[in-house]
Amino acid sequence: MPMYLNHDDCLILRPAPASKEEFAEQILAELIEQGLSGVELLNSFRARQLQIKPAIEAMLNDARSAAQGKGYYSTYEDVFEAED
Repeated sequence: MPMYLNHDDCLILRPAPASKEEFAEQILAELIEQGLSGVELLNSFRARQLQIKPAIEAMLNDARSAAQGKGYYSTYEDVFEAED
């Protein structure tokens, strides 16, 4: 769970540590919930694990682009629309 600290009027976000084992457990739980088992479970598990690294890399690239003002990003007003 991310940590939210208020320090000198700043909001500091720190990601919770996630290990490969935690991802594996989440993937397995989701696939089992979908009713997969046997070879189908194993193949789906392997395929999902291979998708983790590229997905994280894509998110990091999007974050870098947004930080540089080049990519898509949401403003405070976009997220928290003014109430009438």
